[in-house]
Amino acid sequence: MKHSILLYILVSGGVSYLIRVLPLTLIRKPIRSPFIRSFLYYVPYATLAVMTFPAIVQSTGSPLSGYIALAVGILFAYQGRSLPFVASACCIAVLISEWIIPM
Repeated sequence: MKHSILLYILVSGGVSYLIRVLPLTLIRKPIRSPFIRSFLYYVPYATLAVMTFPAIVQSTGSPLSGYIALAVGILFAYQGRSLPFVASACCIAVLISEWIIPM
């Protein structure tokens, strides 16, 4: 049993290492393709959105209050408000919507 756990840890560590090292060793020239450059530019934003969106909806008492907070956050972020302001507005939106919406 201990050998299989150690094997799992070694394989996952090796895969993680290869994911980080292979791009550095295989791609030596600058990437000139506009499509690939734009794709790589937006990957961190897409990954962050995919990880954050379910947490926004599921972390509140009801999914509706999570969607309300998401809408409030998008609205204020689109207006160019600061991150502390947007986060505070989302928290207040959840608080108010949890008071108003019966569970």
